[in-house]
Amino acid sequence: MRVTSKGQVTIPRDLRELVGIEPNSEVIFGVEGGVITLMPKHGATAEADRARLDRFITTLDQLSGTGDQAVDADELMRITRDR
Repeated sequence: MRVTSKGQVTIPRDLRELVGIEPNSEVIFGVEGGVITLMPKHGATAEADRARLDRFITTLDQLSGTGDQAVDADELMRITRDR
């Protein structure tokens, strides 16, 4: 695919249909890890949801292995109930 001197490209019909880009609709460009992304404007909430999910997964990864393996479920319930 070639970029014109005006910076324009044609989005193939199959891709437009796949993501719901209609004629005369608005789109949003983004950059993620050096990759340019394009999505229909109405899909902006999906992007925000994905970013929130990515942050949550990162937090879970950081917490992995930090718990006390000696504490069983009953002990954990006792500890948290007494707060």
